[in-house]
Amino acid sequence: MNADVSDGLTRDELEAYWMPFTGNRDFKDHPRMIVGGDGCYYLSADGRRIFDSVSGLWCCGFGHNRREITAAVSRQLATLDYAPAMQFGHPLAFQLANRITAMTPADLDYVFFCNSGSEAVDTALKMARAYWCLKGEPGRTKFIGRAKAYHGVNIGGTSVGGMESNRELYGELLDSAQLSHTLLPENAFSRGLPEKGAELADQLEEFVARYDAGNIAAVIVEPFAGSAGVILPPRGYLERLRELCTKHELLLIFDEVITGFGRTGRNFAADTFAVIPDIMCLAKALTNGSVPMGAVVARSEIYQTFMAAGGHDYAIEFPHGYTYSAHPVACAAALAALDIFEQEKLAERCRELAPYFEAAIHGLQGLPYVVDIRNFGLAGAIQLDAYPGEPARRPVEVAMGCWDKGLYVRYAGDSIALAPPFIAEKDDIDFTFSVLNDVIGALP
Repeated sequence: MNADVSDGLTRDELEAYWMPFTGNRDFKDHPRMIVGGDGCYYLSADGRRIFDSVSGLWCCGFGHNRREITAAVSRQLATLDYAPAMQFGHPLAFQLANRITAMTPADLDYVFFCNSGSEAVDTALKMARAYWCLKGEPGRTKFIGRAKAYHGVNIGGTSVGGMESNRELYGELLDSAQLSHTLLPENAFSRGLPEKGAELADQLEEFVARYDAGNIAAVIVEPFAGSAGVILPPRGYLERLRELCTKHELLLIFDEVITGFGRTGRNFAADTFAVIPDIMCLAKALTNGSVPMGAVVARSEIYQTFMAAGGHDYAIEFPHGYTYSAHPVACAAALAALDIFEQEKLAERCRELAPYFEAAIHGLQGLPYVVDIRNFGLAGAIQLDAYPGEPARRPVEVAMGCWDKGLYVRYAGDSIALAPPFIAEKDDIDFTFSVLNDVIGALP
């Protein structure tokens, strides 16, 4: 087959790119090309404006093609395109680290840069294991994750993640176990945090009894799970998890790759839920999705443990890092993005728009096949009853129907996920749920 497709590429020219998390055969027979972006909208190859109801992939909440970021990146490329990350530095890396620690909760004071959320998680896991080695407890090698969690696709994140479809091809990787997820049928159609299920955090006590705290390095959770369909913590759940980690001297890692920088209505979910982890993973909105970048922010005691490990001052305390850690162009993009975030008060904007979003998404209750609706901040999910033998079929049909009507939504498993840009207007929210109402209502 060599027929023309909408952007001028032929079917044969599409073949070389092995696309991630995509049904490659279907896409290459029915390509959906994005060729531009502006504000809350994408431009498709066939000339249509498509409302981006997922902020790219949870990362472009400040809007697409922000001129401020474009200008900062352009200036940086003309000044310093690359600098080595090891043994030498450049000023923007230190400026950005200080900017981040000025925003993070108290005592999360040290930033290690990487290039993605997946790398941030793997960095955090290595940091945790190395920390316990330096504390004289090298047996602490096990990690506790949570079912239905997503922590990226590197070896560590795949190991601690709880989306079985992401793990089944690879066998055992790191030593890990998963707490139960918090998606409970009795909480269906909750508005905001569900009321029931905080006691699920007590399962950590069972894991400590089973594995012994002296063998566990850390517990890692998303404050709310995004990729599995906005699975929220019951009221009191995260507080209890923090209490138990402190009791048993386990490190608590928050994967805030999705929740960080405004999605919950505060700088971080740690602020929203008043629960401070020992290590925080960041990415996505750090640069508003414009340049790949990730970061790990650690408590002072963790950093100081590495610094006090002994040896010559020039010795490497943490043998870990990447060629592109704190890349100058990524730092410039991040600093410009954080300017936008703060100057336009986008966390506050999220809080203001969230009640309207909540009312709109719950307005879909009663449509055929809708078995649950969940929301918090500017994030929500619509869970659909599974088609017999094909649990992903209805979400795919909804997503393709929405695309045809000018709306981009995210489908994963049995759910449609939404995370609109913070700069969206109420009319954009109305359009989103009008299209979803029509498309879901027309499902056979």
